[in-house]
Amino acid sequence: MSLNIDNILKRVEKPARYIGGELNSAKKEMTEGMTRFCFAFPDTYEIGMSYLGMQILYHILNKEEDIFCERVFSPGLDMEQILRDEEIPLFTLETKTPICDMDFVGFTLQYELSFTNILNILDLSGIPLKREERDESCPIIIGGGPCAYNPEPLADIVDIFLIGDGEENLIQLFHEYQKSRHAGESREDFYKRAVKLQGVYVPKFYNPVYGENGLIERVDKLYEEAPDSVLRAIISDLDSVDFPVNPIVPFIETVHDRAVVETFRGCTRGCRFCQAGIIYRPVRERRTDLIEELAKKQLENTGHEELSLLSLSTSDYSQFEELATNLMNMCKKNNISLSLPSLRLDSFSFKVLEEIQGYKKSGLTFAPEAGSQRLRDVINKGITEENIYSSVEQALELGWKNIKLYFMNGLPTETFEDLDGIYEIASNIVDLNKKINGKGRFNVTVSVSNFVPKAHTPFQWMAQDSAEQFSEKHYYLKDKLRPIKGVTFNYHGTETSILEAVFARGDRRVSKVLIKAFELGCKFDGWTEHFKYDAWMQAFEETGVDKGFYTTRERNYDEILPWDIIDCGVTKEFLKKENEKAKKEETTQDCRKGCVGCGMNQHVTCRMEGING
Repeated sequence: MSLNIDNILKRVEKPARYIGGELNSAKKEMTEGMTRFCFAFPDTYEIGMSYLGMQILYHILNKEEDIFCERVFSPGLDMEQILRDEEIPLFTLETKTPICDMDFVGFTLQYELSFTNILNILDLSGIPLKREERDESCPIIIGGGPCAYNPEPLADIVDIFLIGDGEENLIQLFHEYQKSRHAGESREDFYKRAVKLQGVYVPKFYNPVYGENGLIERVDKLYEEAPDSVLRAIISDLDSVDFPVNPIVPFIETVHDRAVVETFRGCTRGCRFCQAGIIYRPVRERRTDLIEELAKKQLENTGHEELSLLSLSTSDYSQFEELATNLMNMCKKNNISLSLPSLRLDSFSFKVLEEIQGYKKSGLTFAPEAGSQRLRDVINKGITEENIYSSVEQALELGWKNIKLYFMNGLPTETFEDLDGIYEIASNIVDLNKKINGKGRFNVTVSVSNFVPKAHTPFQWMAQDSAEQFSEKHYYLKDKLRPIKGVTFNYHGTETSILEAVFARGDRRVSKVLIKAFELGCKFDGWTEHFKYDAWMQAFEETGVDKGFYTTRERNYDEILPWDIIDCGVTKEFLKKENEKAKKEETTQDCRKGCVGCGMNQHVTCRMEGING
């Protein structure tokens, strides 16, 4: 570390965010021909270090002799000011190398509101924001993660998008890079190699053409051998890929300070609003004994005092009872806390929760998502009122005093009668508690988020509610719930939901709004205290982009969608069929009961298909 960096670290809050050297972080001798990659998380260290995907890729890449994966996170505002004032380029944690000297900088795109932080990291590194302004002296900018499934809002900024599971295709990409460099090829030649790999999208080889009505007329291919559509990279067998048993242990407290093991990827439920439920299909489970072994080794290698399992729906693991019982025994024996998030309402194991939480019952969370059975059928949530009340009843009998309920506002076809259903559920739970436990401390928290239509879901064609509609619904619920004693009501801000919707379904034209907003000072948009809605509105006005075109407009099935170039494995025909079923309030079964024809099994074996049929 240079003297300058030592000096500035004394002047910032939480210097441990920038020093690296944590337990299990990588140290490598630089060799000729080594590919240097910087994994960039566009938010603070505390948030980024809690992201399992970073730990997985860091571990896998650093096992390769000729690849060195380092890290960078968005610096805090105090650190940023010092870097700018003293003209110090942003640097990696491992070797304090300026980011601009890396071969690749790879951003994980976890949420749309982190996009301005990507620009800030590039700017702090002295890297031009737009790809057409960068030359071969700049690192190649990569983007991956769920937001890459609609890459177009960042297509003028990112050089290469990696779609799908990253464990294998990042290594393949870097090996192609090494071959290209060894052959003395230009960067353009490398892109032509890269675009032939599964899961690789190179936006410079495609040019969307827009009609006078603003819709995409066609997409011209600028390199003949670029694929017509980019099929995502898929790991068919999770047991076959490495999982970190020695993750990095931060010096400071992070959002999730614990050992984590991913039990499976994918979901079979088919909720129609859920992008993750589509883009991570099919369900691929790790073996029970392997999960237990990974957990044991992680705990030994890190000293963590808490273990958590990760998946989209923990209790959907096919051997859940056996796994939970074994892990509870192991944790109890070693005085380790066990956390089981994302338990589903209809497959809930109170026995497990009772064992884990004992007398420390902090709160129990249910996510009915919609207030009425009609709307739950529209979204294919797959739970009934009986499921809700029988689960809550068990929870109350076992002594839980805080019940949290999650709903969404603005779901397609939603009416005020559906909102009344939210009131009725909260009210009935309060009455149920009085009946079972009498008077005494008890609270129901009703939290409402706003529906944001996402690419590659059955609702990708649907309109989002306007800001006025959202506000009307929020105030309606607030007034309705206020008289019920013991009910707390929270709702998500409308302004950020509108921005999320613009970038979730935006095309290349919205990138100029993003850049303008950044120039006007926007960053950390996911943080309430930093969010500048007025600056965003100014950015839309100055760039002439109509946000309503991307948010409140319903698309028809013939429209070319910006993300049509990406093949997530699930067919568009299936998504259309599901959208039509939603309009008729018809449900689709969990594919563990039998194949529902999503098309995923054309690419990979669906091992969970029909296991409960």
